[in-house]
Amino acid sequence: MNALVTTERPTAVAKLAEIQQFLTFALGSEMFAVGTLSVKEIIEYGHLTEVPMMPNFIRGVINLRGAVVPVVDLGARFGRGETQVTRRTCIVIIEVPSGEEKQDIGVVVDAVSEVLEIPATEIEPPPAFGAKIRTDFIHGMGKVNGKFVILLDVGKVLSVEEISTLASVAGQGHQADAGRVAIQ
Repeated sequence: MNALVTTERPTAVAKLAEIQQFLTFALGSEMFAVGTLSVKEIIEYGHLTEVPMMPNFIRGVINLRGAVVPVVDLGARFGRGETQVTRRTCIVIIEVPSGEEKQDIGVVVDAVSEVLEIPATEIEPPPAFGAKIRTDFIHGMGKVNGKFVILLDVGKVLSVEEISTLASVAGQGHQADAGRVAIQ
């Protein structure tokens, strides 16, 4: 009678069912989306300060009301090359969980589209293959007007720990290059 009842952890798709509102944006010819609860604001692209010895997908930092906010180029993060800045290019400020704290990170996107409500019944699990980005970056696939919108897992795409690790590796690579130049 005192049997222990275990319940399965909710899947990523079930977690998305709680969100239901997504900010959609374009990167190249594809549509992506993030939950609106993680979006703090959308700002015009500009006034970036480059930081030396960073991975190619980190464009630099911006001053956002006195706070230093790193800016990630999603196109480069997904291995597609640097995003070309146009009139519609903007920076979406996203709040990313980092341990017990939250970190604001800006992401460069080609253009912001709209906020959509996607019912849980219209969200499919991420594909096992065939996506042009790492599958762990994808929370799910939202069906909107007969097309798929890639729902991103901002905790994975903008993982502060992974970005820090990649930044330190990039810095070591530059130090090694500097050492080779000094030896020659």
